[in-house]
Amino acid sequence: MSIRNFRERAAVFHYRAPRASAISSGRQEFREGSPKRIRPSCDVLYRRPRNPASARGNVKIAAGVLFYRNMERTLIGELGKHVGETVSISGWVDVRRDQGKMVFFDFRDRSGKVQGVVLPASPAMEASKEIRGEYAVRVQGTVNKRPEKNVQAERQNGDIELEITALEILAEAAPLPFDMSLTGFNLDLTTQLDHRALALRHPRLQAIFKVQSVIIDSFREFMKSQDFFEFQAPAITPAVAEGGAEVFEVNYFDKKAYLSQSPQLYKQIVMSAFERVFSVNKIFRAEPSATTRHLTEVVSLDAELAFIDSWTDVRDVSEETVRWILRKVERQCADELKLLGTTLPVMIEKTPTVSLTEAQEKIFAKTGRDVRGEKDLNPEDERSLCEIIKEETGSDFVYVYGYPTRKKPFYVYPNPEHPEFNEGMDLLCRGVEWLSGGRRINDYNQLMTHVKEWGMDPEKISMFLEAFRYGVPPEGGFAFGAERMTMQMLELKNVREASMFPRDMNRIDTLITKPEDEILP
Repeated sequence: MSIRNFRERAAVFHYRAPRASAISSGRQEFREGSPKRIRPSCDVLYRRPRNPASARGNVKIAAGVLFYRNMERTLIGELGKHVGETVSISGWVDVRRDQGKMVFFDFRDRSGKVQGVVLPASPAMEASKEIRGEYAVRVQGTVNKRPEKNVQAERQNGDIELEITALEILAEAAPLPFDMSLTGFNLDLTTQLDHRALALRHPRLQAIFKVQSVIIDSFREFMKSQDFFEFQAPAITPAVAEGGAEVFEVNYFDKKAYLSQSPQLYKQIVMSAFERVFSVNKIFRAEPSATTRHLTEVVSLDAELAFIDSWTDVRDVSEETVRWILRKVERQCADELKLLGTTLPVMIEKTPTVSLTEAQEKIFAKTGRDVRGEKDLNPEDERSLCEIIKEETGSDFVYVYGYPTRKKPFYVYPNPEHPEFNEGMDLLCRGVEWLSGGRRINDYNQLMTHVKEWGMDPEKISMFLEAFRYGVPPEGGFAFGAERMTMQMLELKNVREASMFPRDMNRIDTLITKPEDEILP
């Protein structure tokens, strides 16, 4: 086909008034009422040669296929605004379907999906023969309205399709190890993790991490709206913030150091200077727990605030933080929630708050299991309490406070009237702890007493202790893990589903133990 014939066949004629936007974009305009030919900017066609080693990289192009020079890329999500126009899109081949002499493709990019069709006489037919799933391509064609009988109103771009005139292969894909279609994607978690790079392209996995991104973004947004200052805590520390032995040791120039178990001590130091602070950090826990709820590396979202009157001030700020996050996810992730088939947990106007003793009494009365006097709630207790609170109030959330002082870290404030209990708290939702926090000790002498009683070395945390020698007001804070919140919010069965690259006892990208040791839902 000659260039002249191609241009004549590709031309689209319209009768409409001229627009300033078309003039500014380089389109040819005619006087009102006269026919005009709508062309892309730089309306010069050229023939791309086959040159796999071109300056653009190893790009495979079907010989003889014509492209408009310098046509700007249009995102798939914007195609509805360009009906009747010739456009260029770039993305991946999601699905290929051969129907008679026609070839149908579903293309996707970061903004969505669209169906394209290669007609038998299209100059792109030859190139389409070798294209299959996950090929990266550049496509040019005309955006057409679908016939009424073919409209799929429930799908994005379900009322349009792209009539393809040119195809360019940007990168080839090897045969896929499993079905990537939405209906056929039913992989066990181990296979998902073994093929993480490919599995992350699937809409279901992308939906999980889009929700998680909104969780983190909305936490940051709310903190800043409340005048909290953001800082980044170090990942290498000289001491253990939370106590215990669940830390990773690091050989730090022949000295012993640790991967951060928590930004807690640094959070309190920065709070003593900036009053209200928050951070989003990776933390590391060398927990030998092989469960569906534990990871060795998590994203921790932390907040700390000064000049409080009670631990309930911390509770109230944490409650409003979670409420804000839920609202943002509900508004921004409706499509993702629908795809995942999940509903968000219910947070009523005022979240129920019970002491540990009250919680144990409720569990005993409801289940007959006598857990009264225990120093903590075990996983079964947490599930039972959440079910009881849901029945009583309709809330999926409940705060629990009044834990034994020695069950919490050294910096947690003891109740002045009952020092055997502290003013720490946990927020439970759907049977799992979402958040932990409370009031902190701000008196230097009291803090030093706790450091010694908890068997810690004051020299190792001297910078932290120094802050409290120079006037730290009553303060408190809270923290939660992004992965666990994502898991519970989306009702996933395993926290590894909520971690893009999960680290646990058995896996660092690939399995480091026997396959049978992998923790599955």
